[in-house]
Amino acid sequence: MDTSNYKTVRFSKTTLTELMIPTYANFGGKVHGGIILGLMDKLAYVCAAKHAGNYCVTASVQNVDFLAPVNVGDLVSLKASVNYVGNASLVIGIRIVAENVKTQTSRHTNTSYFTMVAMDEMHKPAQVPGLILESKDEVRRFAEAMQRQVLKKEHRKTFEMMKRSSESIDYSTLLKNERCLISKM
Repeated sequence: MDTSNYKTVRFSKTTLTELMIPTYANFGGKVHGGIILGLMDKLAYVCAAKHAGNYCVTASVQNVDFLAPVNVGDLVSLKASVNYVGNASLVIGIRIVAENVKTQTSRHTNTSYFTMVAMDEMHKPAQVPGLILESKDEVRRFAEAMQRQVLKKEHRKTFEMMKRSSESIDYSTLLKNERCLISKM
């Protein structure tokens, strides 16, 4: 097999470390989620562009769960790697760790997956190099990304079917135990 158009995961692994400053804080003294999302998007771009050798755009973001707060004064490290490649798309896995430099304690705050698409000079999708998997973790991440794609397609299909059949859904029964009131429509 010709491996000339393949790159290792290691080739494009990227780390971004930034001090969380007061201008990043919300009214509760924690760092805005939007600041974290912006850093994640930048990091996903860098990682994807390094692998693709082209400009890349964000196509989707999966699983942005804020597992722990990020405080002003924390040193936040975002680590990204290519987990999967398609024809023109790449799935970038991002893990975020916040470190309190005073107490020297670290906590995992986020894990997310960004799907990026490589673009050529004509702003058309461009083929990306294949991925050389060198460890069991890299093989696992690739397979998990494939499974997330299958689940995403199934989820989208289910919701499309629900939208089409929404007239036959008894919303009053569905929402009976929820904290909402249906006014007269």
